[in-house]
Amino acid sequence: QVQLVESGGGLVQAGGSLRLSCAASGSIFSINAMGWYRQAPGKQRELVAVITSGGSTNYADSVKGRFTISRDNAKNTVYLQMNSLKPEDTAVYYCNADWVLLNTAPGRYDYWGQGTQVTVSS
Repeated sequence: QVQLVESGGGLVQAGGSLRLSCAASGSIFSINAMGWYRQAPGKQRELVAVITSGGSTNYADSVKGRFTISRDNAKNTVYLQMNSLKPEDTAVYYCNADWVLLNTAPGRYDYWGQGTQVTVSS
């Protein structure tokens, strides 16, 4: 019913920048929060940043001042601008859409993207 398609991952040197995008498509009425999580090898998935439909944001302490999350509500798309990247930012980054209301079914839903690899070399 709903798909999240991520793009923008890749290989970058330390100190470089990348911009991730995630577009949600399907029978969407509204999405409350959209966010980015990441999972490094051998570690649990962790929150990177989240933004609500009203524009409120929350960041992990490890990325504050370096990453910026933004959103285009009309396009159901969320972005993550990542600057001053560090090797410890290397992970698979997952897009999440939370409290999604659909046009075609009651209830609220939570969706995940397939993940995009970000690798930062030292």
